[in-house]
Amino acid sequence: MSSNTVKNQRSLGNMAKSVIRKQIFIPIAALFLLVLFNLIADPSFFQISYQPNSEGFNVLSGNIISIIDRASELVILAIGMTLVTSASGGQDISVGATIAIAGSVVLRVLCGSNTRPETLQAPIIVAFLVCAVVSMIFGAFNGVLVSWFKIQPMVATLILFTAGRSIAAWINNNELPVISDPKFAYYGNFIPGIPVPTPVFISILCMIAIALALKFTNLRLYCQSVGINPNSSRLNGINPQMIKFISFVILGLCVAVAGFIKVSRLSTINYSVVAKDIEMDAILAVALGGNALGGGKFNMTASIIGAYVIQFLTTTLYKYDVNSEAISAYKAVVVIILVVLSAPIVREKLGEFKKKIIPSKAVSKEAV
Repeated sequence: MSSNTVKNQRSLGNMAKSVIRKQIFIPIAALFLLVLFNLIADPSFFQISYQPNSEGFNVLSGNIISIIDRASELVILAIGMTLVTSASGGQDISVGATIAIAGSVVLRVLCGSNTRPETLQAPIIVAFLVCAVVSMIFGAFNGVLVSWFKIQPMVATLILFTAGRSIAAWINNNELPVISDPKFAYYGNFIPGIPVPTPVFISILCMIAIALALKFTNLRLYCQSVGINPNSSRLNGINPQMIKFISFVILGLCVAVAGFIKVSRLSTINYSVVAKDIEMDAILAVALGGNALGGGKFNMTASIIGAYVIQFLTTTLYKYDVNSEAISAYKAVVVIILVVLSAPIVREKLGEFKKKIIPSKAVSKEAV
């Protein structure tokens, strides 16, 4: 065996080990498997067309466009959920119910006391700002319970998980407001003349915002430090309570954006159905990204890819006529497999298996 062949084997082996060890490997591998499955089962799955929608505007349509569009809210929530998980070592299970509250606030501001207004009662930007403030207040409520009252995050957020949808219904007197102004629907659907769904642009703006925040502030360092060891971070001048509190407030802002998009899609709301089980998908996206659910280091890019994988899986299951009641079970099985594969002990075993396949240096030298 030539020395060049040995060097190539070594480089390939080292490259394979390096890729497998990277946190982002699992969500990318999962995405690749889903793409491969759909390519084999039905290549038309990836077909994209340019045709008029129900409003008569020419837009892009197809499964891929649907995945990118429908994943927008989940991507935005995954951003906030990643920070909360990293800093607090727990998850917020109230985001679905809080989305209902946020959406209800938007409709209340825009509709006023009339559930079927002919014109908007306030500017859309005002409705969003009010919605953002309310959502951040609820996020702060969860943050106070977790940070200062030392309540485990999943238990603390169980309060809003239980009561949130009732609060949302109460805000609009248990009525279902409907907005007839087509401009409001632009934010959850398409802007005339632009063939790409508006939520895609909103999610991209959120990704850019968090990327800038993580790059130019100490948010990443502080969240990871508090999540790894709050006592040690306190000795280094970091306030663990405040960092946990801020992470929940940021998640509250993410919830406001997701809630605004949700109600804009239909120009109305169904309190018991809107964003149902989305909190589980957000947590799964974080886990699928290889982030430790017990807190500490995180990879935001991996969480975002994980969100798209979850939506890709959901769209695939719907395409093949899987019963909607069974979709959660299918997702749970697939995600459990992927999360197990991302576990350190499993990755260690995979590394040992890789060593057996790829010749060691000693064997390579003997071959030469």
